[in-house]
Order: sequence, then structure tokens, then C-alpha cells
Amino acid sequence: MEIKKAIFKQSAPRLQDCPKSHLPEYAFIGRSNVGKSSLINMLCNNNKLAKTSATPGKTQLINYFLINDNWHLVDLPGYGYAKTSKDNRDKFEIIISDYCQKRENLATLFVLIDSRLPLQKIDLEFMQWCSSKEIPFSIVYTKADKNSKLELAKNIKNIETELAKHWDELPNSFITSAEKKTGHEAILDFIHFHNQEIKKLDLQ
Repeated sequence: MEIKKAIFKQSAPRLQDCPKSHLPEYAFIGRSNVGKSSLINMLCNNNKLAKTSATPGKTQLINYFLINDNWHLVDLPGYGYAKTSKDNRDKFEIIISDYCQKRENLATLFVLIDSRLPLQKIDLEFMQWCSSKEIPFSIVYTKADKNSKLELAKNIKNIETELAKHWDELPNSFITSAEKKTGHEAILDFIHFHNQEIKKLDLQ
């Protein structure tokens, strides 16, 4: 699939303020500073679409982008940013929990993990929470260009070994680099496949 049109639709401070739409939604989430905005811009071939910042925790709203007029890409607030206030952390947790559990047209949640690091406790806990709530998710390993191929393979193998302790079948995953556009085609093909499956169900 090729993204020919990507426009910012709106920001929503709460689930209730999300657009009234039946279009499928693909949401992106991860720890602060995991490279979420850069990944979104890479997928959409637009470096100015999602705002990137050197300051972690920049995304504080549910941000909607309309893609090719037939699905929404959703940029969710990051989790686990320790330097923000407790009130803000609680607010973000409510936003994330409400959206992930109650947004009926959420097709898949992409959970971003920094490929350079060991599996972080907060990432594991968030994915376990998703599983417990039956929220469909895939893993996106970011910043794959920052290590050698050998280090990257070793890190991902170690992460998957840890994940295998908690899941009999590992979640679907993608290896990405915003700089080198690694994973661009794989993620968009995945979204296209799911959109086609959703259309088939709607026609039944």
C-alpha cells in the first residue's frame, strides 16, 4: 500500500472527543522518546506530519491523521515519562486506557519498543495489560539503524526470549528505522491486509 494522502484531522483530550467515524484505526504508542513521531512521519512520507521533539512526553493528546480518505492513523500519548507530574501521568493513563479498551474501531495497536535496549519492565507490563484486555497489538522495534546488524539481532532475540516466558505465541512484530525507512512497506502492507479483511466482514 502507498500513502498518497495524509492529513491531520484533529486532536482529542478524551475518548469522548474522538471523531465520530466508522473508519478503521491503527494507533501507535510507546514509551516517551521511543521515536514514535519519526516513525509516523516515515510511514506517511511527510517529515512535518507528526511533531517531533527532543523533549520526551511531547504528545499529550490523541492525534488523528486521515490516511488515503479510508483509515485513521492515531498518535497516542507516550507512557512512562517519569519527569512529568503525577497528575499528568494519571491523566495520560486514563486517556490511553479509555481509548484502547473502548474505541470500537481500533483495528490494531502498534506498541513501539527501542531495539537498542533490553526489554523494559514498563513495556512488558503494558503488553501484558493489552493481552489481559484482549486488545489486538503488534510490536514495532524502532531505531534499528543505531546498532550493527549483529547487535540488533542479538537484542531482538533477547527480547523475544523474555516475551516467550509470557506468551505461547509471540505477538506479530516489525523492525523499523525512520532514517532508513526500514519496515515502511511491511507495516503498510499489514494495515492494507487488515483493511481488506474489515471490508469483507462489513459486506457479510
